[in-house]
Formats: sequence, C-alpha cells, structure tokens
Amino acid sequence: MKIDVTTLEGKSAGSVELDDALFGIEPRADILQRVVKWQLAKRQSGLHETKTRSEVSRSHSKLYKQKGTGRARHGSANAPIFRTGGVAHGPHMRSHAHDLPKKVRALGLKMALSAKLGTQSLIVLDRAALDQPKTKALKDALANLGLSNALVIGGKELDANFKLAARNIANIDVLPSAGLNVYDILRRKTLVLTRDALDALSERFSDKAEA
Repeated sequence: MKIDVTTLEGKSAGSVELDDALFGIEPRADILQRVVKWQLAKRQSGLHETKTRSEVSRSHSKLYKQKGTGRARHGSANAPIFRTGGVAHGPHMRSHAHDLPKKVRALGLKMALSAKLGTQSLIVLDRAALDQPKTKALKDALANLGLSNALVIGGKELDANFKLAARNIANIDVLPSAGLNVYDILRRKTLVLTRDALDALSERFSDKAEA
C-alpha cells in the first residue's frame, strides 16, 4: 500500500510503499493486551519491601514471664501485633516480569502498526531534523501538521536538535527506531514514522532477521 510522505513544513515529498507484512495485519485486541501487559509488568520496579518480625530492630527476648502477671502471653516485642513490630504478610522485593514468546511480541508490534494505518493515524515524514533546537519552531510545525498527541519515530540515531526541541512539548514523544514498542504506539493518538524508521523496520522484520 502506498502512503504520501510529507515534510515538517507540510510540503509533499513523494510517496512510499508500505509492507503488507507490517501494516496489513488485522489487529487483535487480545494480542495487543498481552504485549502491553508484558511491557508494563517488565518495567515495574518491584522495590516495595517490608520487614518481618525477624528483621525489625527490637529485642527478641521474652517480655515477661509466661504466667502469673495477668497479662497476655507474648514471646517478643517484634511480633506483628505490636507497634513498630514486624509485618506478617507484607510485600517483598521481586521482579514482576513474566515471559512472552518472541513471536507474540513481534506480532503485537505489527498489529499496532496496522491499527494506526487502519484508523488513518499514521503519518510518514521525510526526515525529523531541525537546524536549531527551537521548541517553538517545532511546536508550530507540528501544529500545522495537525499533531497534538503523537509518537515520532526516527532512524537508528535521532537528530539532536529535534530531540531537544521536542523534549518540552506535551504529549509528543520521540524515540529511535529501536525503541518502537506497542505501549507507546497505542498511548498516542498519531504515529509518525520517518523514512529512516521505515527502513529500520523493514530491516528488523526481514526474513533473514527473523530467522
């Protein structure tokens, strides 16, 4: 399928042929959900930690004798029922990541790309580069293209001026081609790919690379 290519100034820059293997797949909500869930679980820190009764800094000695005091029988002051005591069933540091087959992850990315094309939320830029790192200039250029909530994917290396200019624009994310992922594609209204990004995608999902 062919799609028009535009420049940051809104001028036509020809057209490009999109690979049906990447942009012609019928999206499935269950596959996209699995990939997004895998991404979010993998990046979850899992650093929450509580101390058990053996870890709190209190005496482990018996508070008082077992019988004859008229009070309840306690073994030590670090029991969970005491203030500043240990936590009985609290969270502990762990990884929340789980496995997801590589083929499912690749399929999810292809479906996310196809979904953006299917909803006419895909724009191809000739190049994402600026002469100067001016946020206002880039903001005006994106506004002329009708982009207020978008993910911009560059080539293997991002233009330094473009990256700096986009850093302070709300709801505009800029990533290199290697950072393309399902979650970021779906969380933004429009996907913007450069010619370099399309070349990197074709190389990434070529038959030789998948083999």
